[in-house]
This record gives sequence, structure tokens and C-alpha cells, in this order.
Amino acid sequence: MEAVALFSFTASEADEISFQKGDIVKVVEMERDSFWFTAEIEGKRGFIPENYISLHPHLWFAGAISRLEAEQRLCWQDPGVFLVRASESAPGEFSLSVSYGDRVEHFRVLEDGGQYYIWDKAFCSLNRLVEFYRAHSITMEKVVHLRDYPSFHLKKPRVAHALCDYTPSQTTHLHFQRDEIIDLLDCSSSLSWRGRCRGRVGIFPPEFVQPVLH
Repeated sequence: MEAVALFSFTASEADEISFQKGDIVKVVEMERDSFWFTAEIEGKRGFIPENYISLHPHLWFAGAISRLEAEQRLCWQDPGVFLVRASESAPGEFSLSVSYGDRVEHFRVLEDGGQYYIWDKAFCSLNRLVEFYRAHSITMEKVVHLRDYPSFHLKKPRVAHALCDYTPSQTTHLHFQRDEIIDLLDCSSSLSWRGRCRGRVGIFPPEFVQPVLH
């Protein structure tokens, strides 16, 4: 998942990596109960502080769902409707599940030296890979272009899943912990959403959550 650096960071340990404000960072692992993410910058992998970056989540990223659940979501959808999920068989890697109409095909996303690929063409991030296969067929047996799940455009999400902790100092902002479920009350702004969590109501940056569509 891509993120943009909100502040510059200078590594002080060998397993950390430095970056500058405005850099695009690839987040490859978000540990539970940790204030650090594993990220990759220019082919180098290490830890970065989560509060120094802003995530760019995508509705097509389904997280750690099973192969069976992916098939249940996608079966009989229009050809090309897809989602990206965390791989069940290879932790830390990803799978791309695509509807072919009457069946669902699963593609393992391979990673080598910071490059992601399914076939022979490599990309610097999952985002770039997805955008490429929106315009080019994901398979040679027939033309299948990736396309968003239709409910992303027809339904408004009512809840969201917290991607990481959010503990702002402002009293008007909503505090939540990673993996908590947030009731969405107002998503009309692209800069801040309003929600409810554990009985409290407040605003928060939308990039900290993953909307859940039913």
C-alpha cells in the first residue's frame, strides 16, 4: 500500500530507513500493537514511524480475507471485477482475485527487489500493477480488464475498519485503535470524515480507515 510522507525522518537504528517529506513510501507490513510500519523506499526495506506518513488505502484492497470469501464476493460479477487480498499461503505477499463471470481466477502477485509482477511486466507498487491491468488484459486466454466492484459506486459504506491507531490531540477528533470498527456518519468531505467509535463521535482522516461495503 502506498503512503506519502507527512514529515521528514532520519533513521537512528540500522533497521530503520530515512525519508523526506513528500516522498512516496510503500508500506509492506503493519504490525498489530506497534507504532512502526515495515516499508520499502528505493528498494531498501526497514521500519518507519506510522505517524510520519499518510496512507493511501484503496477500496479494492480487501485485506486478510480467505480465497473462499473472495470467490463468494466475486462469483457471477461482471468479468474483470476484482479485489486484492493478503495471501493465505504466503504471509506478507498478495493475491489478485478476478471474476471471469462464471468463475473466479486467483493470481499470485510476486515480489522481487521491490518490484511486483504477475506475468513478465514488473511494477514499483501494487497500485501501479492494478492501474496497468485496468487498461491491459490480465490474461491471454480472453480479454479481461480489471474493474471496480459495482457496489463501490452504488452503495455508501456505513462502517470502516481502522488500518492503524489514530490518537490526535484535538478534542473534536475521533480516537480509535487499529482493527476497531467505526460507524461512518458523514463521508462527504475528502479531507475529513465524521464517525462514531466506542460511543464517541468525532472527525478523522479518511486515509486511516478502510471502508467496509456489505
